[in-house]
Amino acid sequence: MIQKLEQEQCEYNKIKKSTNVLFNIILTILSLLSVVPFIFVIIISLTDEQALAMNGYRFIPEKWSLYAYQYIIDAGENIIRSYGVTILVTVLGTLIGLFLTGTYAYALSRKTYAFRSFFTKVITIPMLFSGGMIANYLVMTKVLMLKNTIWALILPLAMNSFNVIVLRTFFKTSIPDSVVESAKIDGASEWRLFFQIVIPMALPGLATIGLFLTLGYWNDWFNAMMYIDNQDWIPLQYLLIKIESSIDWLASNKAMMGVDGIQAAANMPKETIKMAIVVISTLPIIFAYPFFQRYFVNGLTIGAVKE
Repeated sequence: MIQKLEQEQCEYNKIKKSTNVLFNIILTILSLLSVVPFIFVIIISLTDEQALAMNGYRFIPEKWSLYAYQYIIDAGENIIRSYGVTILVTVLGTLIGLFLTGTYAYALSRKTYAFRSFFTKVITIPMLFSGGMIANYLVMTKVLMLKNTIWALILPLAMNSFNVIVLRTFFKTSIPDSVVESAKIDGASEWRLFFQIVIPMALPGLATIGLFLTLGYWNDWFNAMMYIDNQDWIPLQYLLIKIESSIDWLASNKAMMGVDGIQAAANMPKETIKMAIVVISTLPIIFAYPFFQRYFVNGLTIGAVKE
């Protein structure tokens, strides 16, 4: 009887071959729509500026050139240092953010926590109200004294109400109370319970929040504009924005700079450099996706309640 029910369930869940082919075609088209534009951006960044002006955008350029990347390297002498700052901020910020978000969300997910309701309201209020830019600036610079320090780039993004609520919901739905109670009966402390039992079972949720934090830190330039004047702590995104702004200003005011300005503006890769900036700023973060994807897959098979 059981075997018959399992066979009927298998037949019920089976996808027809024609439907499977249709799904594969749709997913292939969606994948191409996502990948092809970025490949096109890379091709444009490798196109000669004059060939691009004469022939427009093409998948196979008439003339290839690395001048846009060379121009960025020459114009931004601190680009390697900015890369290092961005990588350092991203790694440290993601680890600190995961620790703060994970501990806060786990405490809120436990029904036995006495102040759960109060701290839920505390984390919800910033989603509805904000002190404003001036208040944030005064707190960061006058109260915390973090201006021109790496912490000015890390702390503002470390805690996010949305991330806490998402991870709290994940803990509530994915961490069985029986596992927590069994660990406590065996004498596990709260820290040991959190690090050795909860975290391995919550890898998919933590990887998701980690990805959000990584993207946020890597793409952040606003905090650098607000709090960083020291050239040694300028991150990559803000440096690239400054380079592009300088190029736009030079192209718009070339007549004011005489013959030299006109000649310099003529030699600038105006369109290709924009695409090169996109590639430089996004290509490294693409390589982080397989790392998080591995933890998505592994985390799904870790942890279970034995019956």
